[in-house]
Amino acid sequence: MTTYTAQAVPQAVLKELRDTDDAGRRRVPLVDDEGGAPLRCCLRRSEPGERIVLVSYAPLRRWAAESGADPGAYDEQGPVFVHAEECAGPDGGLPFTNAHRTVRRYSADGRIVGGRLVADPAEFEEAFAEAFADPEVALVHVRAVEYGCFLYEVRRP
Repeated sequence: MTTYTAQAVPQAVLKELRDTDDAGRRRVPLVDDEGGAPLRCCLRRSEPGERIVLVSYAPLRRWAAESGADPGAYDEQGPVFVHAEECAGPDGGLPFTNAHRTVRRYSADGRIVGGRLVADPAEFEEAFAEAFADPEVALVHVRAVEYGCFLYEVRRP
């Protein structure tokens, strides 16, 4: 069985986003008093007292720029939390699997070609295998069901 890897927001992109996000806004860090924010830089929840920043991020647009795709109307941006300063990044594994998630599939040209609701942490590997069994699927986004927010991407193995 293939093991899939969650891709955090790349460090080079994080440096840009911490200054000016994908909506063109300058961001202001804050201290997270409560903790629990899903950090897309290291793919874990924030701890109380950590400095974080909420930025607008366009993951499909960034991927399309690398791959030459043109996602057209599927290009979207949304809010994501990241550390206010550089962090160590993810430590592996599949994060944020403790709630219902959507595994959204994208083709090589950046179009949505399906998706799947995942309700059980044990179903993630199966959902990725199912997605990548379709030769049209180039990558998937894992998104929160309750807000639709981007959590991370998984690319074809």
